Amino acid sequence: MPVPHAPALFTFEFAADPYPAYAWLREHAPVHRTTLPSGVEAWLVTRYGDARQALADSRLSKNPVHHSEQAHRSGRVGIPGERSADLMTHLLNIDPPDHTRLRRLVSKAFTPRRVAEFAPRVQQLTDRLIDSFAERGSADLIHEFAFPLPIYAICDLLGVPPEDQDDFRDWAGMMIRHGGGPRGGVARAVKRMRSYLAELIHRKRSELTAQPLPGEDLISGLIRASDHGEHLTENEAAAMAFILLFAGFETTVNLIGNGTYALLRNPDQRALLQDSVRRGDTSLLATAVEELLRYDGPVELATWRFATTGLEIGGVEIPVGDPVLVVLAAADRDPDRFDGPDTLDLARRDNPHLGFGHGIHYCVGAPLARLEAQSALASLLTRLPDLHLAADPGDLRWRGGLIMRGLRTLPVGFTPELGTRPELPDV
Repeated sequence: MPVPHAPALFTFEFAADPYPAYAWLREHAPVHRTTLPSGVEAWLVTRYGDARQALADSRLSKNPVHHSEQAHRSGRVGIPGERSADLMTHLLNIDPPDHTRLRRLVSKAFTPRRVAEFAPRVQQLTDRLIDSFAERGSADLIHEFAFPLPIYAICDLLGVPPEDQDDFRDWAGMMIRHGGGPRGGVARAVKRMRSYLAELIHRKRSELTAQPLPGEDLISGLIRASDHGEHLTENEAAAMAFILLFAGFETTVNLIGNGTYALLRNPDQRALLQDSVRRGDTSLLATAVEELLRYDGPVELATWRFATTGLEIGGVEIPVGDPVLVVLAAADRDPDRFDGPDTLDLARRDNPHLGFGHGIHYCVGAPLARLEAQSALASLLTRLPDLHLAADPGDLRWRGGLIMRGLRTLPVGFTPELGTRPELPDV
């Protein structure tokens, strides 16, 4: 039943600032049934305790087959285009034991050691991108920095050749631009990406057969695992590469974009972080990224879950087959869990945020996203010390879409960088 006087959701005004509406829901309707823009009815879970429980509840399946047959066929749940491109068998759509098997394979690419080894490459990409606009005195930090950094990084990690990476940048751009609009644009980009990944997997398998050297990239690792009895199908390999590209780049785009915007809107906190980084003390940088994930994180709602049996969340009965969407943005500002939840506090220590999820579906690429965000913020604050917003905040637009939260553009100004690039501290 509709909740009387419930705030309007998924409107233009809501997208600009959803937090007052989420505060109302936490207090008055913490488990709230609503009709989504797609027409699908789903439950929104907004309190921290309920959200954490739901994210780890095995009765909530990630597999869309547990939704109603009509909605399942319609393609109104999940990522647009993934069904027609035969890319459904990825980590966001499956449960154990398949999820356990595939996650074990891909987790090898995101161990602390592998991520630490990748840090110099991330810093190189970061500096190269800042170099491209540092002498100009202005930039759009989304399109010129936050967007290309993670797409090039994840392409390197997967083993996409440098000469093909601009194609991925174009496809990824189409997916972001049309994420909340015409699904056809996303579907075309997904199909092109799927076709390329299938060809790349075939090519790498041929190369490994002819010269079985220990390739370091993730796709080669997935192929070797498949060829050594891990039972990884070509569709699973392509779907795995696809979801790492899709989830691994847009999450980080929004983390860098939202995080930079939050710092520009909170000059006292930005000054604290800037001073710390200038002194070569990166201790505040780590807690800052965690707080930015909590305060205005890149993922607004966790991806789809479906009740495999009737269950109760927050005292509300959820019927079998109903979709459940955990609202991370609401849970991470729950005053019952966080002191001063609407205040940005980069030194916050007690911060068990849900920005990367919780339970067996906790974001596998979280270590890489943290590395990229730390490198990006440290470099921006060091190299462009007077960075400032070059637009009225009310004129900025947030991308439409259900799951992700991110700015369309982030115009900034700064004193043009002259001379030799300074040495940056390791992050």
